[in-house]
Order: sequence, then C-alpha cells, then structure tokens
Amino acid sequence: MSAPVAIAERQAAPTHPTAGAGFAVYVHWPFCLAKCPYCDFNSHVRHTPPDQARYVAAFRREIVHRAALAPGRTVSSIFFGGGTPSLMEGRTVGAILDAIGEHWAIDRNCEVSLEANPTSVEAGRFQDFRAAGVNRVSLGVQALNDADLKSLGRMHTTQEALDAVAIARRYFERYSFDLIYARSVEQTPALWRAELELAISHAAEHLSLYQLTIEPETAFDALFRAGKLKVPDHEVGAALYETTQETTAKHGLPVYEISNHARPGAECRHNLVYWRYGEYAGIGPGAHGRLVTSDGRMAQSTEKRPETWLERVERDGDALIENERLNAEAQGDEYLLMGLRLVEGIDPATFNALAGRTLKASRVDSLVDQGLLTYKLGGKLAATPDGALVLDAVVADLAA
Repeated sequence: MSAPVAIAERQAAPTHPTAGAGFAVYVHWPFCLAKCPYCDFNSHVRHTPPDQARYVAAFRREIVHRAALAPGRTVSSIFFGGGTPSLMEGRTVGAILDAIGEHWAIDRNCEVSLEANPTSVEAGRFQDFRAAGVNRVSLGVQALNDADLKSLGRMHTTQEALDAVAIARRYFERYSFDLIYARSVEQTPALWRAELELAISHAAEHLSLYQLTIEPETAFDALFRAGKLKVPDHEVGAALYETTQETTAKHGLPVYEISNHARPGAECRHNLVYWRYGEYAGIGPGAHGRLVTSDGRMAQSTEKRPETWLERVERDGDALIENERLNAEAQGDEYLLMGLRLVEGIDPATFNALAGRTLKASRVDSLVDQGLLTYKLGGKLAATPDGALVLDAVVADLAA
C-alpha cells in the first residue's frame, strides 16, 4: 500500500456529531463461483473471469470521485466484501489499496479486511493478500456439518473449511469466520452448542454468528413459499440465540453486536464505523456509502450490475445511482437502527444532535420498564438481550 498522504495536504472534513466514529472505505467485488440459495447480496456468477485490470482502473476512478467528495479524511478501516473478494488476484487488491492511499491519509493502525470463501483459499493467494497490505480475513464457513453445508449450497466440506481457517491462522494474526444457525428444524440447542464449541476451538478472536433469515427473491424464499423448506419457529430460534450468547460468553468471545462476538479489543473495526454511524465510502458495483459533504450527510449507492457499473464509471467517472441528502429525522432513525445493535448502545446526546430533538422520555421509560432497554455507565442507552430479539420494534417505538 502506498505511503499515507499527509493530512495537512487535504481540505478539512466538515464537522459532524459522529465524526469520531472513524472513516472507512468499502470495496465491493461482486463475483462468486456460485450463488448461495439464501444470499440476497449483490453477487454474480460469470462463466468468463472478469478482466481484473479493467476493474482496477474503474475502482481507481471511483476512489478519485469519492475523495473529491470527502477530502481531508484519515482512513481507519478498509473492507473488501462481496461476492467473493478472495477470487481477486493479490496485485488487484494491492492496486486498489495503493489508490486509496494516494487520495486519503491512512491511519497507521488501519484495519484492512478481506472476505474469503474456503473454496478459494490457497496459501499462495493468502500470502499475496498479506503482501498487498491485507491484515485481517473473514471466512464464509457457514456450517461445520457436511449435510448442512450441502443444503446451504456451499461448495466446501467441513474439513476444507477448517483447513482454510488453518491457512488464515498461518498468515494473519487477525481472522474471523461466519456461521449460520437456525438453518434447519433438526438443529437443536445441544447440536448447535457442540458445533459452536468446535468453531470456538479454531477461532482466534472473532466470530460472526447469524440466524438464518429467508430473504425475498432468493432460492430459499421460493422453496419456503412452496412449502419445501422448513425453518425453526420463533421459540426454537430464540433458544438457539440464547445458546449462542451463553456459549460464546463462557469461552471469552462475548457478544458486542447482535450477530458478532469477539475477545475484548478484537472487535471488527470496520463494522464499528457503521454501527457507530461514522462515514464510509462505498466503491464498486452495488456499494453503499454515507459521506458528510458540504451539502450534508449523503446516502449513496452505486449501480448493481457489474458490467453496467463498469461502463458508467469508464464513461462518467462514477456510477452513483443514489446521492441523497439525509434530513435530521432520517439521520436520527439511522443512528438508532445502527447503534442499538451494539451492546455498548447509543448516546442520547448524539441522537439529539443528529435528529434535532430528544428521545421521548415516556417511550424510553416504557421500554426500560418492559426490560427491552437499559441505561449503561456514562448515560448510554442500550438494548437488553430481550430487546435485541425484537430490536426492529424497539427502534420503531423510539423513532415514532
């Protein structure tokens, strides 16, 4: 990665109530070897490999565009998501990191994460990513059970997943992997506990543990509607969630966000920028961003279709299809929605500064009385474990 750009050379960033939450860059690589039946992410399968040099040139142009909108920033985290970024060549990753470093200052402790699927993990490829500047990887393991991996449409086995984790451990001090639970009616809390303990025995510092949700317009959605896919009911899902919290806490990886668990100090810094409502530039097909410009805090998103995105960037220098100023009410709502996912909670004073109003005391008191919210040290307001299970309803009540 290029040497950091001196902050003094850049225009000062506009002030914002959550400026201290950091500035992140998200880079979206939209290509996968296969589309998983539960996935609603912007991912695409192509029989002909994409021209990586052409995409690098387009990424560079979008980085130039975003840096012009948000100068004077110091990048605290960079995240390569997808899709399957581990299908990129090491030199592709390196060229993108160089471009980021040419246009923004880079914090000396910048977290540079890359998502990988076990099927695309090779020692040589990971060595190249490390040399390019990646210092953290996140593996899409999803299950440690071969039958469930097959039903989830995954292309790897349990052993291949554990081998990939071992390779990650060899090259990176910081690594994480994902698992999905509540994925079948046969999964009991006891079975999930055993699988989770196996996962923890291979995890260094961080796990992302997601409850399966049936997303619209996915293959699983079609099967579910046709009655060909059954998932655990709410009570079983809640029991599996409680098993998740108990088991991870017992082994020193407590929950810090609804679906994420880490040893203290090992939280994913990139995602903390999102949840603490910091700024982030979204680069690549279908990427989303939140930038504070002279016009205010902007909600941004790019063209989803990779080839159309590529043509637009080559023609116009960017492929933004949304660049909307968020009003005070929208910022307050987003801050609640993101911040209450964190165990640390939100600062009511920050909400006031964003939304231009205070939280209604009667609603807060009611939610506290119901055991869904709690006050923490320093006056922060946080969801309780029960509140986390119905967080959308809690946020809707507070935002009303």
